[in-house]
Amino acid sequence: MKKIEFTVQPVACSVRPITYNEDLCIGCGRCAKVCQCDILLPSPEKGKPPIVMYPGECYYCGACVMVCPKPGAITLEHPLMNRAKFVPIKEEPPVS
Repeated sequence: MKKIEFTVQPVACSVRPITYNEDLCIGCGRCAKVCQCDILLPSPEKGKPPIVMYPGECYYCGACVMVCPKPGAITLEHPLMNRAKFVPIKEEPPVS
């Protein structure tokens, strides 16, 4: 059987949805296996975080963060336009 090898290069993008804390990441690859969008590729170096290949394709589902066994190793940051901030309404005193 003929072995086929593929090569890829990370795609530049203005968003960084997923960042890794290399001090906490153990390189288990669970996040790459659970990613619905296949934007993560396991690192060729044992113990290193996966490579974020196509950051613009991220669904921001958070599955990678939820499956990670090391809290804080993966950070998911939604784009500014997707963040919601709810500000409580101030009660105005009744007008007499």
